[in-house]
Amino acid sequence: MAPTNRWGIALAGFLMQLALGAVYAWSVFRNPLTKQFGWSIAQVTWTFTIAIFVLGVAAFFGGLWLNKRGPRVVAVTAGVLYGLGVFLASFSANKLWWLYLSYGLIGGVGLGFGYIVPIAVLVKWFPDRRGLITGIAVGGFGAGALVTAPLAQRLIQGVGVLKTFAYLGIAYMIVIASAGLFMKNPPAGWTPEGWTPSATQTA
Repeated sequence: MAPTNRWGIALAGFLMQLALGAVYAWSVFRNPLTKQFGWSIAQVTWTFTIAIFVLGVAAFFGGLWLNKRGPRVVAVTAGVLYGLGVFLASFSANKLWWLYLSYGLIGGVGLGFGYIVPIAVLVKWFPDRRGLITGIAVGGFGAGALVTAPLAQRLIQGVGVLKTFAYLGIAYMIVIASAGLFMKNPPAGWTPEGWTPSATQTA
């Protein structure tokens, strides 16, 4: 049986990384949060710091879990956790600790689980284009802020910062979990048509 179109999986991985990379748009939330609740820029920035730190830790454990359960389970879980964390941040009014717990901790776990999946999966589907596909996956993560920042700013102006968290959280959950359903490894022994691994790749 022919394997799933690998470029479709690559597109799903890119979209997944794009939604996860939205975390880098955190700067658009700083001023609205400080103005509305009287927190300092440093206090608000700690939310992003926690999320990125937890991302690194969770990515390690996510990689171990991926090897045991497969990429789809990890990817869908990532979407649920990241989306849930951002959504729960909408209940952070006058509760800085809740912002840290929701967006920082829960969202950070989702980020870590999600980040590792497309990269691990796509290099297996593209052994003949490892550099290209890794660049696409990482580039999607980096481009997330470019897409999310203007959208978040419009939402903040229209509905306020807390409702923006709610709307974005739902959107992230849908996009990441849906894209995660396409994350699967190629069949054992599969290689791209017409490609033969070099001696260094088989060693």
